[in-house]
Amino acid sequence: MQPDDALPEISKAEHQILDLLWETGELGVREIHEQLANGWAYSTTKTVVDRMANKGLLSRQKLHGVYVYAAAISRPAGLARWLRFFADQLLGVDRHTAVAMFGQSRKLDDEELVELQRLVDQLDDLSEDSSTRRG
Repeated sequence: MQPDDALPEISKAEHQILDLLWETGELGVREIHEQLANGWAYSTTKTVVDRMANKGLLSRQKLHGVYVYAAAISRPAGLARWLRFFADQLLGVDRHTAVAMFGQSRKLDDEELVELQRLVDQLDDLSEDSSTRRG
């Protein structure tokens, strides 16, 4: 698993794949493609999955001659990047308020909520550090 501060931006398509893998565990590209059922060509799904593995978002291992993929980041780590955009750009609210909204979600347990809060705080610190260096 890569360090939280090195986490790349995650596109909507990548988040859909991560969400599927957080729910199911390991899957092959064919299984990912079939379960997404989003109208993509199989080759598009394969390309996105391969890019995600190269970015460090997915782990890949060969099992019986077929690559299987699993999420290489936690659900809270993936949500932290989306949360910053959602809170800042769409809602115009404090990020901690947005994190509190996840408290009502059944997708995250208490431990994951604590991790999400920590990651959002860490991203805030990184943003402040980079703006201080630029300014």
